[in-house]
Amino acid sequence: MKTLVTIAWKSAWNRRFTLALTVLSIALSTFLLLGVERIRTELRENFSASVSGTDLIVGARTGSSQLLLYSVFRIGAATNNMQWQSVQALAQHPGVDWVVPLSLGDSHRGFAVLATSPDYFRHFRYGNRQPLRLREGKPFAELFDAVVGAEVADRLGYHVGQRITLAHGSGELNVAEHADKPFTVVGVLARTGTPVDRTVHIGLEAMEAIHLEWRGGAPLPGVHIPAEQVRKFDLEPKTVTAALVGLKNRAAVFSVQRWVSTYQPEALMAILPGVALDELWSVIGVGENALMLMSALVALVSLAGLVSVVMAGLNERRRELAVLRAVGAGLRHVLALLALEGAIVTLLGVAMGLLAAGLGIALLSPWLQARFGLTLSLSEPTLNEWALLAGLLLSGWLASLLPGVRAYRLSLADGLSPRI
Repeated sequence: MKTLVTIAWKSAWNRRFTLALTVLSIALSTFLLLGVERIRTELRENFSASVSGTDLIVGARTGSSQLLLYSVFRIGAATNNMQWQSVQALAQHPGVDWVVPLSLGDSHRGFAVLATSPDYFRHFRYGNRQPLRLREGKPFAELFDAVVGAEVADRLGYHVGQRITLAHGSGELNVAEHADKPFTVVGVLARTGTPVDRTVHIGLEAMEAIHLEWRGGAPLPGVHIPAEQVRKFDLEPKTVTAALVGLKNRAAVFSVQRWVSTYQPEALMAILPGVALDELWSVIGVGENALMLMSALVALVSLAGLVSVVMAGLNERRRELAVLRAVGAGLRHVLALLALEGAIVTLLGVAMGLLAAGLGIALLSPWLQARFGLTLSLSEPTLNEWALLAGLLLSGWLASLLPGVRAYRLSLADGLSPRI
């Protein structure tokens, strides 16, 4: 067996330039397969980790995925808001333990602004029920205090004591800034790997204060209320975008959900975050399957290239194979030799692809985190990734058997006879 491996290695080394292209193509397919699988796994975990410990999300009646997207992921906008009286009625329900109202709509240099209550920092959980932690500073307490997420602070260079202004509406243009009512950064949250990192947090009263002279999404002509005078007005919110709800007993989740759906003063809905996440992932899964299919096709083309290279090399190796058989190598030895060469080429390609995937994750992880909020962890392959690697190795070995069968059928005289 040792001699056979040595012969296979030396034979492959003599054709190293041709086989190098095959190794690179297998490495590329391995890189793509592992990359797509790691992104798919991390994306699902990031989605699932975005909210934890919340039993219900309540908002105006709409689609469950839409309510989840704008309340948790800050994507899109609510078709309608829920009344503040409804939030108070929900908080008084005997089965409800806590309610955290959320009000969205403004932005700061492309980052979402979330107005909420101080209970947000006590009750909001992510990942495995992990609480929010402050990297520096403290939660907001004064009217024009702001707490920024880790990504906001890192990308914009913010620190405690920084003065910032918010803008009306979403996006990066900031054409309607609330420049007359600046905020002071009093806290920076530790990184969570969730949309919290890309959010500026303010109080509900602050959101009302910066919109006192606004009606219908536009400022009132000729009306200006200075920042030092806004406290004279009633700053209790009139509406909010949604509310996170924690229950005293999770067994009551469906009864509270029915109470919300039959709430008479306005049309509301309550969703279970886990169920809504599964529904959302079923939609995203179409693109995920398309990526996996493309990666599988790349792997198939790479393995076809391996077969083509070995088949094309058989004519050049007729004499080599015939000499081996003349000195005593049986047909099964020739078959084993070619199969072993294919295994070596596949193993090298898979190893290079695995190394490239690790380097890619290490190098691209900061950029993906900053650009898309996707956290990729450099860790040992998962069970699915090991299965993909094993499948590639097995497929490469099986693909090399086809040229081996072709060589098996070549006669000894065919290899030793000179061609005219």
